Amino acid sequence: MTEHVHHAGCGCYSPDALPVHRPQPLPTEPQQQAVPQVVHVHQAPPDRTVQRVALGAGIGAGTVAAGVYFGPLLVAAMTSMAISLAVVALVVAVVGWTVVSVVRAVGGPEGTQAAKNLKRRKG
Repeated sequence: MTEHVHHAGCGCYSPDALPVHRPQPLPTEPQQQAVPQVVHVHQAPPDRTVQRVALGAGIGAGTVAAGVYFGPLLVAAMTSMAISLAVVALVVAVVGWTVVSVVRAVGGPEGTQAAKNLKRRKG
């Protein structure tokens, strides 16, 4: 048995034997009248209003992406600061009330009289 040796006339590489891709035109979809969806800024959800204003002003997608990322981050940071300040204010009020109560209790009649004198001067 001899091996087949390919040459120009053997017919192995004839154009009819090769698989050739023959592109077909893509099927066309029926054309519809495009109706733009108009959403006014005041109708947009609150988390999207800033993004729509930014895109409408032509700022760009990078700014919108930063707003989407840093917006909630900023809200969380400010909420955390507000909670911390509220706790500090509560601690200050409790400590002040405690100091006043201790001074009145320890001071005896002089402390009570001093508190009454301060009330008269304020009022």
